Amino acid sequence: MAGIAAPRGSKSLWGLSNPGGPQSLAFCHPDSPKLPVFTPTLPKFPWILGSLQPQESPDSPKLWVFVPKLWVFTPQTLFFCPQTLCFPPQPLSSPSAPQDEEFYLVKWRGYPSSSNTWEPRRNLRCRGLLRQLHQDLARAPGGGGSVRPGPQGLPPRVSSYLVQKAEQRRALRRWELHLNSTRSHRGRIVVENEVDLHGPPRDFVYVNEYKVGAGVALSPVAAGCECQDCLSEASGGCCCPGASRNKFAYNEAGQVRIRAGLPIYECNSRCRCGAECPNRVVQKGIRYDLCIFRTADGRGWGVRTLQRIRKNSFVMEYVGEIITSEEAERRGQVYDRQGATYLFDLDYVEDVYTVDAAHYGNISHFVNHSCDPNLQVYNVFIENLDERLPRIALFATRPIRAGEELTFDYNMHVDPVDAESTRMDSNFGLAGGGLGGSPRSRGRIECKCGAAACRKYLF
Repeated sequence: MAGIAAPRGSKSLWGLSNPGGPQSLAFCHPDSPKLPVFTPTLPKFPWILGSLQPQESPDSPKLWVFVPKLWVFTPQTLFFCPQTLCFPPQPLSSPSAPQDEEFYLVKWRGYPSSSNTWEPRRNLRCRGLLRQLHQDLARAPGGGGSVRPGPQGLPPRVSSYLVQKAEQRRALRRWELHLNSTRSHRGRIVVENEVDLHGPPRDFVYVNEYKVGAGVALSPVAAGCECQDCLSEASGGCCCPGASRNKFAYNEAGQVRIRAGLPIYECNSRCRCGAECPNRVVQKGIRYDLCIFRTADGRGWGVRTLQRIRKNSFVMEYVGEIITSEEAERRGQVYDRQGATYLFDLDYVEDVYTVDAAHYGNISHFVNHSCDPNLQVYNVFIENLDERLPRIALFATRPIRAGEELTFDYNMHVDPVDAESTRMDSNFGLAGGGLGGSPRSRGRIECKCGAAACRKYLF
């Protein structure tokens, strides 16, 4: 393949970003008529292609990638853009090419492998793709530039890692597309894993609202308010919060202004006010772009925000399958053995129902615990006013920077005075020891939040 000219009419190379974002591979693509073509003297055909036999078709889906002191085997079909990388182990004989210049074997988009060309790095603009390959090599077991090249290529575990990494990225990209096609909220979801080879979770279904389990019945709201302007008329007791003898929860910017522990009553489908009513916040869903990412400290998946979030703003709702407390007790024993914590007791007034987000849930399924969280739980009532079945909303406790991980306290406490005034329990949260109307005996789970005031155990 050495010395093959660029395809007819080719132009300079640039990186055409793939919709997958930085975690996906980009296409390389010809674009400008002034492409300098180099014809370096490279090792002979069998050495470049390793075990690829000469009688195999040039369009074979197998390609060898040569890196300093490393060989990498990659099945071409696993990549959005099957680029291969070549760093010649000896000075190039081409007088126009600098000594030890890095060359890349490029698979041109829309052309067969027989049209592959060797291009110097300065002709390429796929910065993210190149950086990604170097990162993968550094993380590969036995990689990092310590293995010298040979006719047999890289150690099998290094090659296997790179192939698995390519498969993983494609799987995560498909999952990301599925999540974004399933979500009903405005905020976009991005998925990243640059830590290990874990792919999308199995047996998890993304839902946008509660899934009602056996033995649970939701009663639709029977009445709504007649307000023309809910914010200005709230003091008169006309709006939904006033009708339930509670405070108006939001300011004009939609930020919560009541203390944690007090309930939020939003306007519902029977109210006269429209969609722009300031008392419709949680029901509008997630409006921030969020990223599901793999943590590097052993906490599994986590969630971080891709946008700045103002203090007291609604971030997300905790949804899952609503089950009875009896069913929760049975499932809890199973989850305890797995070290999982997905059961959220709905013990606003009494411990009757639980939200199980283990198999059905939204992005909150991946939010980690912290003893110093940046999210706070509020009980919200909208289309169902049964106090045993509140919706669980998470609001920002402080300004949150873009790129910061989102967390909430799995073992939350509220002011006992507020709890008494609203008839709710002062202890509530994910099901653990001492939570809810009927305390459950749970194994202690070690906390890995790393906060300065960490309690060392979740429960």
